[in-house]
This record gives sequence, C-alpha cells and structure tokens, in this order.
Amino acid sequence: MSDGRFIRYGDEGEVVRITLARPPLNILTIDMIEELGQTIEAAGERPGVKALVFGAEGKAFCAGVAVEDHIGDRAKLMIDAFHGVFRRLHAVDCLTVAAVQGAALGGGAELAAFCDVVVATENASFGQPEVKVGVFPPIAAVHYPKRVGLARTVRLLLSGETIKAEEALRIGLVDRVVAPDALTAAVAEELARVTPQSAVVLRLTKRAVKAALGVGFEEGLSALEELYHNELMTTEDAEEGLRAFVEKRKPVWKNR
Repeated sequence: MSDGRFIRYGDEGEVVRITLARPPLNILTIDMIEELGQTIEAAGERPGVKALVFGAEGKAFCAGVAVEDHIGDRAKLMIDAFHGVFRRLHAVDCLTVAAVQGAALGGGAELAAFCDVVVATENASFGQPEVKVGVFPPIAAVHYPKRVGLARTVRLLLSGETIKAEEALRIGLVDRVVAPDALTAAVAEELARVTPQSAVVLRLTKRAVKAALGVGFEEGLSALEELYHNELMTTEDAEEGLRAFVEKRKPVWKNR
C-alpha cells in the first residue's frame, strides 16, 4: 500500500485498493478530490486490473465534500475536480466495488453508489443532505435514477434525509449488508466472482453494458455487434476460452 497525502493505493495485481485516508470522516477537500481522480485514472489504465475496491480509514466512509470548498470562487474549482472523479470512474471498464462503513453522505454516498457493487456494514448510513444547505447534488441527480428509480431519487434528494444500510439495500442503493467484522470477507467474496475471468473480457463486457444503456434496442444491439466482432473476437482470450471449452479444460488467460 503506497501513501499519498489523502489517498492510499494498494496494488495487488488483479485488484487495486483505493482507500480514503483523511479520518475520521474523510471529508473531501479539493486537494483530496484531485488526488482521488489521479489515482483512479492511474489504476484504470492498467489493462490487467480486474477490480478497483474503494474503502476508507476511520469511523466513516466519507461524510461528503468540505462545505468551505462550495463557497465563492472555490465552488467551480470543487465541482470541476469532483465531477472529474466521476468522469474518470465512468471510463473505468473493470469492476468497481465500494466497501462502506459508517456514514456515506453527500459526495461520499455518490462515490459509493457510483460503484458497480456496494457492500455496506449494518451500521452504515447514506444520504444526500445538500438541499439542507441550499444546493443539489448533480452526480446523484444523474446517476441515482438508474440505480433506484426516479421517485426514490426525488424523495432522497428533496428531503435530504439519511437512511440506514438496510433501507439502502431495500431500495437498491446498496447491494449487500453485512456485520461490521464481515466487511473484508464479503468484499473478498464479491471479488472472487470475477477474478477467475479474463481481464480483457471483463472490461469488454462492462463496456458493452455501458454502451447499450439508455439507447434503443436496435441502436444498442448494433453497437454491441460491432464491439463483439471487432474487439472481443480479436482478443487471444476469446479464442482461448472457446477452445478450452471444446477441449474440456480450464482456460489459461493471457488478459489480452
């Protein structure tokens, strides 16, 4: 695990762990946001990486963005940096997992919910309290309808209420809730679902899902046919996987 000022980066080969390290609440300053974005970009460029895991030190996952960075001339700097994190995260084609303990509020809830898989402890909580200080959360407004639906998004964003992990699980904001001492094991189980697969095939599969999201059937299918023929079927691992099945053996992935 290598240390930045506010972000810890753990490279385990197939898995990269990105840890928010500004305890106890991991409140995001502009400097921390910029470091987070740079870390995500560096990890996402590694072709052999199959998963990014986001975690945090301290009693909270992340209690949001520093309020002082919303004020005056700093507001645009903060929004540009913060949205840059999600643009980079959206461009990542490997699996993303959030391991959430304690509070995930505002930008912290958005970071967790933007991941493909959210594993939370029973004592975790989620909320978008921005309306209470006179603003709204653009990332949540764009992304939450895809995760929890329009009505639930409107309720969460307009009330600014905080919900417990079990309620977040019920509405689809969280994918799994476990005891606090089971978080590490639960994340390992989620990773075990994908790490046996080819890194290049995992990335192309996730890219296919994103490419078809929000477009019509014919447009989406045509785009995926092109991706399938021109990118997937030109990889060594596609050929290896199919040959291994015919030959009744375990595939040996080259991740290319």
